[in-house]
This record gives sequence, C-alpha cells and structure tokens, in this order.
Amino acid sequence: MGMHFDLFSQKEMKQMDKLKESYGGAAEIMKSIEKMRNYDERKKVAAEKGFGDMLEKAEGYAGSLAKVEDFIEAEKFTFSKAGVATTQVSGFQGAPITLRGMQRMAEDGETLVPAEFISVMALSEDYVLNGELLTTLAMAENIMKCKKYCNTNLVGTPLSDETYERLEKVTGEKFETFVPNKGMRALILKNMGTPFGNLGGVEVANNNHLVYLDGITRCAVNTGGNFYLNPSWSSIAAACYYARDISNLSFKISMLLSTQSPMQFRMLLNIMKEYSRKDGTSAIYEINLGNGMSPECFIQCSEELKISGIPGVSLAAHLRINPDLGLKDFDWTKNAHKVLESGNNITIKYESDGTSRPLDTMEAYFLSKEDRLAQAQQIGDVIYYKCVRCSRDAKDIMKMGHRATFADISHRNK
Repeated sequence: MGMHFDLFSQKEMKQMDKLKESYGGAAEIMKSIEKMRNYDERKKVAAEKGFGDMLEKAEGYAGSLAKVEDFIEAEKFTFSKAGVATTQVSGFQGAPITLRGMQRMAEDGETLVPAEFISVMALSEDYVLNGELLTTLAMAENIMKCKKYCNTNLVGTPLSDETYERLEKVTGEKFETFVPNKGMRALILKNMGTPFGNLGGVEVANNNHLVYLDGITRCAVNTGGNFYLNPSWSSIAAACYYARDISNLSFKISMLLSTQSPMQFRMLLNIMKEYSRKDGTSAIYEINLGNGMSPECFIQCSEELKISGIPGVSLAAHLRINPDLGLKDFDWTKNAHKVLESGNNITIKYESDGTSRPLDTMEAYFLSKEDRLAQAQQIGDVIYYKCVRCSRDAKDIMKMGHRATFADISHRNK
C-alpha cells in the first residue's frame, strides 16, 4: 500500500522545479559540481582567492600521515567478522582549522584520518564564495581524500538582498525576513529554544525549504561540495524530490531530526522510497540515528533498511557528544561493538573526544567569523583530539576482527 496523501502539492513541486531550472537544470548542476570537484580547478581558484599557501602546506603534511596497513602489519591480526565501521568526525570549521587538524595528525604519525568529515557551519555567501570553503574541500576531499565532506545549510543564515529577490522571483514565494544589517535579509525563526538559535536552523516553517534548497545548490555549483546535513522533515522530503535527478548530490540526516525509534525510521524510509531515483537509490546517503536509541533498536533499523531494498544508505551513531548536546559522559562505544557483533555496519561519529576540553562544544560551531579565525589553532586542536579518539576506537574495532574504513590517504595503496 502506498502513501494515502502526497507529500507535495503541484504548486510546491513546480516551485522546486523552477528553482532547479534557474541553475540550468539537473544536468547543468551535475556538470558544475563535477567541474568544481577537480583539484586543479579548486587549486586555481584557491590561489586566486589567497589560499594557495594553505594548500601547499596541506600537500606537505600529506606525506607524513599514518597508514592503516602499517598498523595491521604491526599488530598481526586478520579481519574475520562481518560488520564494518566507517569513521566520521565532526567540526571541520573551515580552512585554517582543517589545516591545523591535519598538521597535528601528520606530526603524531599514528592517527588515521577519518573516512568522513562533518562541518556544522553556516553557508554564508562570504564563506561559500570567498575561497575558504573551496580550500577546505580541497584539503579534505582532494588531498586527504576523505570519502564524504558534509556541509550544513542553516536556513537562518543572513543572505544578500539580491539572493532573496532572485529566490522570490523564481519561486513566486514571499519569505518572512528581517534586516540583520544593510543589504542583508534573514528568515525570522520563531522557535528560538537554544543558545544557538533553534538548534542551528532546524525550523523550516512554511515554505522555507526553498531557502534550504537554494543554499545547498549555490554551494554545490560554486565549490563542488556535494553532501549536506539536513535536520528537518520538510527539507528532507524536499531534498529527496529535488535531487532525484541530480545523482552527484546527497544528504545526511541529522540526529536532531530525532529518528530515535524504528517507527520514526520507517517514516523516513517512506519518504526516501517515495522519491527514489531511477536506479532505486535515494538522495539520502546517511542517517544519523538519535542518541537515545538502544543498540537493539539500531540493529532493528539496520535490518529493516536491508529489507527496504534502498541500497547505499549508511546508519551512523554518535559515540561521543559535546557536553552541551546531551547526557554528560555519553559513551556509545560498547553499543557500537554490539551492532558490529550482530554483523551490521555502523558509521561511528565523534562530535567530541569525550573529555569536555575547551572549545569542544556545540557553541564553538556558531562563533562569529572573527572569533573562529582568531581561535583556529585551538579549534584545530579539538578536531585533532576527536580524530585521535576516533582512530584509537577504530583500531580496537579492527583488533576485534572487523574492518574499519578511513580516508584514502590513510591507505598505502589508494
């Protein structure tokens, strides 16, 4: 039995179609993304924008990063069990912070670079267009060769008057905004329930999903960034519809969505199935299951995902979280081992290294540009310690007989 009610009206679908066409359509968007993922292209733009020296430093650090094979040979173990752990670390807040984290990993010679990077940073027009994000992606995706780099589009981010005028003209929609400073507009968010402004932009009321889609498309075509965090039910449904014919654009479901139970997980599977691509895949690549979920429920979701027939989707769990994101001393490591021992895969995500060190907080994700850059070394160190924790835990998992995946630079033969 299918859905009783369509998720979108004809008007809503037409608005999203028009927005996509305003960027040249699906084929043109895909072409732009591919072009901007090329390292030579990124390097050229980075140099023009004044970030060339950062990439040179990153290239220099690359040769000193630890290799998985060295660890396996030294420990003399084999992989005998099903269940694969994918490594993921959050908080790569721009170019100088990413570079500092890379420097620290290169200096210690032991820490394996995680397979996936997450950045919870507002996609302001300055950040997207001034070369910093593109340089960050070049370091992460081209030099360290991480498998995924996830950006976060917070709908409350101030954008230029021109951007809102264009979006309103294309879609015929009017957005409720205020003027944070001259020449800028920002959505008015009503549910300001946290110090970080509605948990970083979960509120996607009325037709604000169009602001979300416009932001990720602008970022994708200008930087080649092709993976985006999505914290809202409406914008998830919109993303699945919008990107059903943009095969190189994908999304990660935030744990803030609260897929805390198999029931909520099935709601998500319904959305994914409703707007699956021609090949049966979904625009959703990864689902971060909520921190309240037990390992038994995680395993159940994993089994139901297999039964759904939707291929290529990974399930993630926070193993450590910021002290201001939830339960004090939260530690899901043993639960992750249970998931692996059941033969199911898991993405192990580190929002923290578990020590409550300074700047290892969610608040650090929402610093002003000036404060972020002024404290880049310290925040870069926080990233490093998260990577250390992730690497050590993944090494323990490998010793247990399970495979773990890392960035390609951490493999000798990739």
